[in-house]
Amino acid sequence: MAKPLQVDTLTVRISDNRVLLGTDAASMAAETVRQLLSDKALLNIVFAAAPSQNEFLAALAKEKNIDWRRVRAFHMDEYTGLPEIAPQRFGNYLKTHFFDLVPLLEVHFLRGESVDSNEECRRYAELLIQHPADIVFMGIGENTHLAFNDPHVAKFNDPEMVKVVELDPACRQQQVNDGCFSHLEDVPRHALTLTIPALMKADYVFCMVPGKTKAPAIYHTLHSNISEKHPSTILRTHPSAILFIDRDSSALLSQTP
Repeated sequence: MAKPLQVDTLTVRISDNRVLLGTDAASMAAETVRQLLSDKALLNIVFAAAPSQNEFLAALAKEKNIDWRRVRAFHMDEYTGLPEIAPQRFGNYLKTHFFDLVPLLEVHFLRGESVDSNEECRRYAELLIQHPADIVFMGIGENTHLAFNDPHVAKFNDPEMVKVVELDPACRQQQVNDGCFSHLEDVPRHALTLTIPALMKADYVFCMVPGKTKAPAIYHTLHSNISEKHPSTILRTHPSAILFIDRDSSALLSQTP
């Protein structure tokens, strides 16, 4: 059983390994989906795409008694400039790991191949305004980013809901570390991302962060001042956010701040 703790308003659950983390998060997420569907006709859920979500998405797809036909899906970021069939595209990751496994009502993809990225951001923002997110399933980057809101572009009071960003070197290196790209120069330099306010507008946030490479990020998330220097610290202000970590990603928490 995951061990819970509280940091400001953020609930933190620590599992022994990433498989148990994924199972624990999926169980709690599924129960929330069921409860919300008992009161609402439709739900809108935003999904993250990264290897850190593998175990969670696999377990969530196996959960029973969820009417996915009443769920509208979005995803939170996408590279620009990659062809539609590129396996590194986050939309393609989510199709493989979840969207093609359950009978969703509809899926709205960020079109990273769009000629006009700013117009694509406006289109997607309008969809999010029309269908406000009930739940966000996310991770945290090695540099504490949420979606592609790296520290140098993260704005807690961002006036935009979706924007074009330049990825910082640490973020791009993480994509190599995760095995998504062979070399740093292969990683796109720009992406489309939901902004911090767009993510935090959701009623519920489930954040899954396993692995030893995320230990520094988890330390900063829970110990550092809440600021855009470490974007993930904003989670400590959300009224209904849960952070799921494992023994590896929690390894530095015993250190004195």
